[in-house]
Amino acid sequence: MNMSKTFTSRLSDLNLKYLMGKLSSDGQKVKHPFWVIVEKEISDHFRSVRFMILMGIVILTCMGSLYSSLSNFSEVVKNSEDEFFFLRLFTSTDGAMPSFVVFLSFLGPLLGIGLGFDAINSEQNSGTLSRIMSQPIHRDNLINAKFLGALIVISILFFALGFLVMGFGLFFIGIPPTAEEFLRFICFTIISILYVAFWLNLAILFSVKFRQASTSALAGIGVWLFFTVFYGLIVNLIAKAKAPAQFAPPEVVIKYQVFVKNLMSIVPSQLYSDATTTLLRPSVRSLGPLTMEQMAGAIPNPIPLGQSLLLVWPQLTGLIAAAVLCFALTYHMFMRREIRSK
Repeated sequence: MNMSKTFTSRLSDLNLKYLMGKLSSDGQKVKHPFWVIVEKEISDHFRSVRFMILMGIVILTCMGSLYSSLSNFSEVVKNSEDEFFFLRLFTSTDGAMPSFVVFLSFLGPLLGIGLGFDAINSEQNSGTLSRIMSQPIHRDNLINAKFLGALIVISILFFALGFLVMGFGLFFIGIPPTAEEFLRFICFTIISILYVAFWLNLAILFSVKFRQASTSALAGIGVWLFFTVFYGLIVNLIAKAKAPAQFAPPEVVIKYQVFVKNLMSIVPSQLYSDATTTLLRPSVRSLGPLTMEQMAGAIPNPIPLGQSLLLVWPQLTGLIAAAVLCFALTYHMFMRREIRSK
């Protein structure tokens, strides 16, 4: 409680100095209240036991997938059809554990939900939110800072984890990544951050919607379980009911496959999997069914990074649109809600 009062009093002083245009004692301009809240959020996340536990789980599982990839790396390189050996660290496995990409696809939503499910309701239940809003600070600064602070923490973790995997790979393999491999890794990391940002926005939305943090956490985990487990079962039932006959024409089979693919495109993890698989495996030339006429004359060579980005642009747009939609709903609800102590 004393820390909350100290923070609100400091924020009040900074707001007054900022609004009056004063300078600090060393001649530097006072920070905008928005960046003060962002720094406070980043500090709280890094010091929280919850983040330490989530970070430990993500790091341990990803190191396990790296070990699984390195143990089977010689066979992967021997059977590889392209020269992008370094990217195989993120996608290959010996079968004992899932790959690095699969682990991020599974644990990324839990990280986003864990950082955002109590972003607003915990502040309101403790009475801190009403004291912060009583200062000369805009509401949108608070909700934007909550999201940006958690997103910066996620970005730091993902880039650090990715460079750690690359460092271990360079140490054990002895082959440095090429410029295109490095750019593909950067694009892969950015897409991973966008993927977790969707779940972060969804968790903050539930934090604004529900008064109790436990309710918002269960709601976020429930949505994650639905898309991870139950939605695939529902799509399998629909696909089984709509399956064409055994000797159906190729056009009917292709339409059926496109229909099933469109149903699965609603799932954020499927969008993330399609995008990352295409970026980390340059030999992938299409994400949908192809006819024999379309495959005729195709050269089985890796495609450039620009073509891979064009290929995954619909998936990337879908992830961005889902994240923006959740954030817009959160922003609208937070700006219109009544804020008062419990």
